[in-house]
Amino acid sequence: MKSMATYDLMETVRNTNEWLGATARAMASYPAVAMWPGPGMEMLRAWGEVTERSFARMVSKPDWGIQTFSEDGQDHLVQIQTVVSKPFGDLLYFAIPGRKTRKRKVLLVAPMSGHYATLLRKTVKSLMVDCEVYITDWHNARDIPVSEGKFDVEDYTLYLVDFMKELGADIHVIAVCQPVPLTLAATAYLAEEDPTAQPRSLTLIGGPVDPEANHTEVTDFGRSVTMGQLEKTMIQRVGFKYPGVGRLVYPGLLQLASFISMNGETHSEAFKKQIMANAKGESSDHDKHNVFYDEYLSVMDMTAEFYLSTVERIFKNREIATNSFTVDGRAVDFGKITTVAVKIVEGEKDDISAPGQCLAALDLLTGLPDSKKASHLEPGAGHYGIFAGKSWRNNIRPLVLDFIDANSGETKPAAKAAKTPEAVEKPVTAKSPEIEPKSVEAKSATPKKTTPKPELVAEQKPAPKPVAAEASKPAAKPAAKVETKATAQPDDGAKATAQPAASEPKAAVTPPVSAKPTIVKSSGKPANKNKNKRKASR
Repeated sequence: MKSMATYDLMETVRNTNEWLGATARAMASYPAVAMWPGPGMEMLRAWGEVTERSFARMVSKPDWGIQTFSEDGQDHLVQIQTVVSKPFGDLLYFAIPGRKTRKRKVLLVAPMSGHYATLLRKTVKSLMVDCEVYITDWHNARDIPVSEGKFDVEDYTLYLVDFMKELGADIHVIAVCQPVPLTLAATAYLAEEDPTAQPRSLTLIGGPVDPEANHTEVTDFGRSVTMGQLEKTMIQRVGFKYPGVGRLVYPGLLQLASFISMNGETHSEAFKKQIMANAKGESSDHDKHNVFYDEYLSVMDMTAEFYLSTVERIFKNREIATNSFTVDGRAVDFGKITTVAVKIVEGEKDDISAPGQCLAALDLLTGLPDSKKASHLEPGAGHYGIFAGKSWRNNIRPLVLDFIDANSGETKPAAKAAKTPEAVEKPVTAKSPEIEPKSVEAKSATPKKTTPKPELVAEQKPAPKPVAAEASKPAAKPAAKVETKATAQPDDGAKATAQPAASEPKAAVTPPVSAKPTIVKSSGKPANKNKNKRKASR
């Protein structure tokens, strides 16, 4: 099976079916056919159109189809930028110029299990509203020259490590399906190598952390065949038609056949209904069937070493589930993850990664506090629905965003304290209880800034002048009122205590002499007027 002939044979069969569909559609569309009215030719045309479209999609990479983003009645253009470019995968960023930058920064780890990253198109669209979205975009192995070397589960993990380092520690990672165990391994790898580069949170959606936790057809197949059988029956060599000629791969067409065989009756019925709808003129280019199957039928080849190492190390040997996974000769210990919050999302009716397989990740995180662990089981949801369907939109997405906010690491109280200098100076004034109450009284009795300064000078000098003593007498009368005001408004008191501390050095160096007579005169004027009045009355 390793010869190029088998790979080219599959491509020949696909190409022939596409040609047959195109031929049937063209023949049944001739105007002369209308001379013999009947449903037969319409059915032939409809069959040809559906067949041609389906087989053509199998070798084409879907477009993201995200052109604009609307917000507050304004449309913004979406630019897909490549942040990191590597031979086997890129890191993409969905930039929206003109829009206010979102606080949430999310990395979507797309699966490398036969489909392109565009399988998460709906997930990206839903997250773009509230987040800055990045995604891993894996390349088709048939288009990668052999000279680029191998790519297995360890290389995949190191790619994720590089992507996380590139984005920084304020990233929140969401892994979907197949990359869940490897994303967990990449985080544990960073916990030992570069703890500061770890993401703030991990959301793991429907991944096979422990395949033995709950068996499915996928896990049963992995246990029933040997590695030798898989290598002989599933691995082929890319033909001369593509740049990756000679590379050993697990062909996307074989993967697609496996996908369809799991729900053969469902897919067969869907295509029958689509042909009938096309014949009746009820179908459209972007109807529900075409939107789904245009993405579902677009498959990509995986490198042979990645496929075989996934089956052997993840499913058979359960290296992730038993905490015995190694990367580049270094053991990865999941117990080293102590600060990254982890949330598990599973679907009740998931027939690919059944409930319990992803939940096993929490048991591996022995060093993580329970307060940073969370899980959610979505009732009635299948595998696709937990990341792109109705369940994701209505229930799971809000929970994920709340989880991200709860672990964003923002310290709002500290930021407020840094903006107000009084709050910083408050602990300093608290050390001198003798000065604090008098400074509060001074500010409360007379709101002028010059009033507290003489009072401080009077206290600091060992032999206070009579003028300073006279200035302190009027401040003692309204003491009761001042204290009640200070207790009712602690913020004003804090500011009052902070201000004398800041002005204290100035008062010690250059005493405000001019301020003292002013205070004495202002406090003495009412007394002089009263004396004059008494003399006049006598």
